[in-house]
Order: sequence, then C-alpha cells, then structure tokens
Amino acid sequence: METKLLTQHVGDPQQHTIERAIEHGAYQAWRKVLKEIAPADLISMARESGLRGRGGAGFPTGMKWSFVPKDSPKPKYLCCNADESEPGTCKDRVLLEGDPHAVVEGMMIASYAIDCHTAFFYIRGEYDVGQVRMSKAIDEAYAKGYLGKNILGSGYDLDIVVHRGGGAYICGEETALLSSLEGDKGLSRLKPPFPAVEGLYSCPTIINNVETLANLPHIVMKGAQWFAGLGTEKSKGTRIISVSGHVKNPGNYELELGYSLKDLIYGLAGGILDDKPLKAIIPGGSSTPLLLPDKIDTKLDFESVAAAGSMLGSGAVIVLHEETCIVWVAEILAHFYMHESCGKC
Repeated sequence: METKLLTQHVGDPQQHTIERAIEHGAYQAWRKVLKEIAPADLISMARESGLRGRGGAGFPTGMKWSFVPKDSPKPKYLCCNADESEPGTCKDRVLLEGDPHAVVEGMMIASYAIDCHTAFFYIRGEYDVGQVRMSKAIDEAYAKGYLGKNILGSGYDLDIVVHRGGGAYICGEETALLSSLEGDKGLSRLKPPFPAVEGLYSCPTIINNVETLANLPHIVMKGAQWFAGLGTEKSKGTRIISVSGHVKNPGNYELELGYSLKDLIYGLAGGILDDKPLKAIIPGGSSTPLLLPDKIDTKLDFESVAAAGSMLGSGAVIVLHEETCIVWVAEILAHFYMHESCGKC
C-alpha cells in the first residue's frame, strides 16, 4: 500500500490555496525554523534525516548544503529545479499543482539553511497549471508575511523569483539550468567548480528538486529521526513513483523506499495490460538501463536498483509487455536524446 506523506492532501481541490494549506499545517515548520532553529542546526537535521535528492542522483541533501562556503562575501542562491522533462516522469507536477505551498515552504527552509535571501523557482515551460499555481502560492505567501522583508519579525529577508523555462530537457541538469537562468543558452558547464561554490552569477548556489524540498517541512515538524525511520538503511523516506506503459492502473504512487517493484506493478498498478507476460522494465526514467523480468523482486531504493544493474533515477517506472519491440523503444528514446541532449552536455 502507499505511504502518503507528500501526497496526503493531493486531490483536495482547494489544497492549492493558502487558506486550505494552512488548515492542513502549512507554514508551521517555517514559523518553527524562524523562532527556534539556527541555519547550522537545519543542515545537521537534514544530514541526520538521511534525505537524499529526488531529482535523479540521490545525493545527500544536508551534505550538499554543507558545501556552501560560510565565509563567502558573495550572495548565496537557492534554485528549485522544477524542469521535470524526463520521459515517463510526472511526480513533481503532482506537487506543483496539488500542493504548491509545500514546495514554497520547502524553498523557504532550504534558503534559511544556506543563508540565501533570493531564491529562484525554475519550472518547465510546458507546465502551465504548475506555473500558475506556484506563482499564486508565492504571492499568497508574500501577502501573509511569510516572504519579503523581516519575515514574521525574525529579521530574515527572502524573495522568491519565478522563471519559466523554454522547454529544453537539458535544463533539468543543474548547470544548464543556471545558464538558462542567467539568460544564456541552456548548456551544461564543466565541473568543478560545483554550483555550491560557484553557481548562479558565479555565486554559491544550491539546486534542489521539487520533491526534495517538499520533504523539509515534515522533517522540521516530526524530526530527523522520525524521517530516518522510513525506508531502508541507506535510502530514507518515501518516493513518488510515476508508473506508465503497459499496466492497468498507470499513475503516481507514493511509496516508502524499499517497496517491491513486483508489488508496485502487480499490486498498486493492477498488473500487465491484458495479463500478458512482462518483457522489461525501465525503473527510473527513460535514461536508466532496462531490467528484465528476473529482476521483478528488486526493491525500489537507490542501492537495490543499482545492484540490479540500473538506477532509481527520477522515479519513473515504465512497464513493457512481451509484444513490445525493444529495438523500436530504443529508437524512440535515442531520437529523443539526439534532439534534446546530444552535444549539449
């Protein structure tokens, strides 16, 4: 069964409004952070929780924050990466449209942790509803005094700027996203330097995924140890998994990390269309290697999927039944990457 943490209020038709979001606890974590928690303690909390990036790489969030040089005279920036463009992936869209204030609050908490006073929300150009709802949520947060100058009398200032991308897949890569934000072509940069040291406008910058940020209010309110109790030894929390392809019930499912691929496909997703035999699974978005049916018992966590020969990636499970021509699938995906990625990174 699902473990609904981030998606517990998704489906409420009014959850995108600040009034309903506050009824469900929104911005309590933000108030707590401003009154009780120092930035360094927030970074420690993120590390202790075991939260890892939900955009694909799975890098530890607290460790990433700690790379920002504390003695830098330059301004520090946070970027929320909502350029969700991996074929098969639509998990972030669910949060942007269904619970935008959770994402805004997560951006606030992450900004405070790294001493950022200007944050950027970068959204995929095709996400019309998500862009409208996030922009409205940010405006509502300003109106309530959760953003702006001297927030809630704390002395802390924060502004969030919305930037709509032009529809380029490559801008989901963090350095290409920064190039796009600066007004240049969305092309990847060589690393090092890494963005945490030299990112947007050559200043220290943290780029976090939508789903990563949406976890932060829960960690602040319930504690790092509570979050660390979800999932497996090394993969903590839940993941929103987008299931598509030849299944009876495609959709987004929020699962505790370590959930069985078999239980997802044959349980929650209802099994294979027309009850045909399984041929292959793409477990983490179209850029991840295929798994064959003998890997059906693989657990959906970073380590288990890697041990099976693939990656958890962006959390998109694409199911293919026996009548699928794998050469045809490879041709379609190769054409996509030829157009969107080759020669750009």
